[in-house]
Amino acid sequence: MDAITCIKKLGYVGTLTFATVDKNGHPQVRSISAIHYESDAIYFYTARGKNFCQQLMADGHVQILALTKYKEMIRFSAVAKPVPDDEQEYWKDVIFKEQPYLANVYPGDTRSIGIIFYIRDAQIEYFFLGCHPIDREYLTMGNAVPEHKGFVITDSCIACGTCQTVCPQGCIEEGETYHIQPNHCLHCGNCFENCPVEAIVRLD
Repeated sequence: MDAITCIKKLGYVGTLTFATVDKNGHPQVRSISAIHYESDAIYFYTARGKNFCQQLMADGHVQILALTKYKEMIRFSAVAKPVPDDEQEYWKDVIFKEQPYLANVYPGDTRSIGIIFYIRDAQIEYFFLGCHPIDREYLTMGNAVPEHKGFVITDSCIACGTCQTVCPQGCIEEGETYHIQPNHCLHCGNCFENCPVEAIVRLD
């Protein structure tokens, strides 16, 4: 799996879930389909009067989630930025051409109420539930730094094997210090809760 393939899969899904946080710290989620995909960027349209736009202008942090029909979860974590003023009309033309329904939502000159944002640097998490053990990958787009999550087994491990017996994906390898295979870990925490010597720690 790579970032370009993940972007292509987002395009196949079409309507994506975008999450932001409002001024009171409450999560806000909405579905967005006015999107254009490049191999190295995502562009999307929203109206300036929407709370979504205000949250993006204030902070920019956004998380995008897609679930394919094959049970692949793709999550982008990024900071969205407004496209420069001299490029706004160009990208509006691109998105309105690709998404003809938008002409019914914002007919004629009313589309000027919208603004185009773009994402070029993103942390990407790919999570596939359709195999056993599951497959998880951490990727990046642009200059983003990958963020790893889940659990690791420390040197405090006594090699008792308890963690291995309770792992639903069988992704813990035996050794003097047992090892969790991060690409197959569910992040369920069963090993963490059952370790008798608290040798397992959460990465985040």
